[in-house]
Amino acid sequence: MSIKAFAGKIFARTIVAKTKAWSNKPLQTQEKVFKALIKTAAKTAFGKDHNFDAIDNYEDFKKAVPVRDYEGLRSYIERIRNGERDVLWKGQPLYFAKTSGTTSGAKYIPLTKESLGYQIQAARNALLHYMHNTGNSSFVDGKMIFLQGSPELTDAPHVPNGRLSGIVANFIPAYLQKNRLPSYATNCIEDWEQKVEAIVDETINEDMRLISGIPSWVQMYFERLKERSGKNIKDLFPNFSLFVFGGVNYEPYRKKFEELMGGEVDSLELFPASEGFIAYQDQAKKKGLLLLLNHGIFYEFIPADEFFDEKPTRISLKDVKLGVNYVLILNTNAGLWAYNIGDTVQFISLEPYRIIVSGRIKHFTSAFGEHVIASEVEQALEHAMHVHREVKVSEFTLAPQVEPTEGLPYHEWFVEFEQEPNDHADFTRLIDEKLQELNVYYKDLIKGKVLRPLILRTLQKGAFLAYMKSQGKLGGQNKVPRLANDRKIAEQLSNRLR
Repeated sequence: MSIKAFAGKIFARTIVAKTKAWSNKPLQTQEKVFKALIKTAAKTAFGKDHNFDAIDNYEDFKKAVPVRDYEGLRSYIERIRNGERDVLWKGQPLYFAKTSGTTSGAKYIPLTKESLGYQIQAARNALLHYMHNTGNSSFVDGKMIFLQGSPELTDAPHVPNGRLSGIVANFIPAYLQKNRLPSYATNCIEDWEQKVEAIVDETINEDMRLISGIPSWVQMYFERLKERSGKNIKDLFPNFSLFVFGGVNYEPYRKKFEELMGGEVDSLELFPASEGFIAYQDQAKKKGLLLLLNHGIFYEFIPADEFFDEKPTRISLKDVKLGVNYVLILNTNAGLWAYNIGDTVQFISLEPYRIIVSGRIKHFTSAFGEHVIASEVEQALEHAMHVHREVKVSEFTLAPQVEPTEGLPYHEWFVEFEQEPNDHADFTRLIDEKLQELNVYYKDLIKGKVLRPLILRTLQKGAFLAYMKSQGKLGGQNKVPRLANDRKIAEQLSNRLR
């Protein structure tokens, strides 16, 4: 064992002990974060506009600060971009993380010294928890790759901006810089297909031990490696021991990954966002992500089925319940206040508080009042794949078919298989039955003859890749929506049926 790997294990033990200390007193930890946020921001423009000096508790805060999305903060963010200080948070942000909004155009999410520090710390601590739980520290001695956006920044007049993954790449600790691939020049390539080929060139003969990225794009990288080398990934990289991912559920990809890799490799799930690093998997090979309660974020929650009501229930951590689908609301040390990031979560543990990411509040199918969400369709698909073990899925999405040419309306699934089921009808039946079990509203619509069971369409190989390319969203942090309440994606994919 190298000195670096040995030191990592010692440091990991310390970090795990510190995590247990705050996670064992969660409500006190969140109260401390809440008071610190309000106190620090009281003299900002936002704090003065919302009477932060008069806020003593969470109930006061709810009365003073309404929930909002990016449009609700846009005027404040534009003031910061024009050079004004002390607007949402003290001073000015170090950067803006630029993201592409679907309705708001480009969004500029502030990253302050405090918030960026916690982004780096959380990513590090996730790896240290894995190291402590498994005893595997060997990955620090080999090469690591993070498939991400370009690290190049736009040098705006007052605050530079760029992609979050690119900004964070500039803060990789010095002791890991020599281990990190690809090169800066390769990371700056904007065309994703060219970038993947360049990454293959740089890594194919290296001792890769840790690989990280959104599963769909890592799969593309693995496929290129296998085509080029003629080897499984574990044969090509015999010391490869850890796959780190976030953004989507890994389970639908797992079987295909294991085929490409030539066996199982440990995986570690993260929940980072431009708005803050929210959670990570703190238990090896166990479901659930530890909610980071001491990382400069005060969390609020709104039951997803009430979110579009005039006066939805709005609660703090102490009132959450297991299994409820909540819209996640953030208050952060980057100056985001009662901010809806669009993600939904469910708690699977309250001691400590662990979550799963259940989807996006805007990504659902509810043309008939069923409100089917991402975690339900993913579980239904996983169930069918567990029975039909031959099946490998590359990607999928679904949409409602409200006006069929004949018969009752239905949910239409578009699936790109790497390997198809031997019995398509049974595979489809299993998905539908599981979805009925998971969603009582969907079940009632089927039993009441309002909907007929789902119809599954098989897509050509490469259909989703072509779709994402047509949308200018190939690679990086871009993800295919698993479901929709309209037929915009469905109409594009209908041209690529097998």
